[in-house]
Amino acid sequence: MTWVFTAMTVLALMVLLSGERGNVTLRNLAKPVASAGFVGVALSAGALDTNFGTWIFLGLVLGASGDVLLLGASQTAFLVGLVAFLLGNVAYIAAFFTLGVDSGVSFIAGSVALVVAALVFVWLRPHLPTAMVGPVIGYIAVISTMLVVAVGATASGATPMLLAGAVAFYLSDLSVARDRFVAPGFVNRVWGLPLYYAGQLLIAWSVISVSN
Repeated sequence: MTWVFTAMTVLALMVLLSGERGNVTLRNLAKPVASAGFVGVALSAGALDTNFGTWIFLGLVLGASGDVLLLGASQTAFLVGLVAFLLGNVAYIAAFFTLGVDSGVSFIAGSVALVVAALVFVWLRPHLPTAMVGPVIGYIAVISTMLVVAVGATASGATPMLLAGAVAFYLSDLSVARDRFVAPGFVNRVWGLPLYYAGQLLIAWSVISVSN
C-alpha cells in the first residue's frame, strides 16, 4: 500500500499544479488528496508500531492540516497553518532524537544553519508585516533546528532518506515565503510544491527503515 499512497500523492500533485494556474476548485480538491497520500504512506509502513514512526505520523498529520489551512487567503488562516507546520517540525525533531543524534556533527550543522537562517530573515524582513515578524522568526528557528537534528541523526546512522526529506522540506518553505511575502506567482509553486511533497514522502518512507 505504500506505493499506492505514493502514487496517490504524485498524481494528485500533478492535478494540484494544474489547478494552481487559476483553477481554485481543482487546487482545493487536489491538495488534501496529495497530503493524505503521504500520511497514508507512513501509516501503511507501520508508523504506529515504533516511537519514531508515531512522531513522524504526528508530524505528517500536522503538515497535512497545515496544507489545508494554507488554502485560505487570510492572514489568520496563514498563521494557524504556520503553527500547524511549526508543531509538525517539533514532532519531526522528537522523532529524529529517538534514533540518536551525533552531537559534534549537529554543532557544525547548527553553526551553518544559523548563518543561513539569518540570511533568510534578512531577505524576508523588508517584506514582512509587523505582525508576522515574530511568527516568522519562530518558524525559521524551528525548521532550522529540524534540519540540524536530521543531519545529526543521519550522521548517527539514520537512513539518508530522512535527511533528503528534511532538506527538500526546508527548501520548499523558501518558495512558500517568497510566494507569500516577496514575489507571489505560479513559478514559486512550480518548484516549491514538488519539493514539499517529495520531502514529506521521503520522511514518510523513512519509517520503513525503523519498522524493519
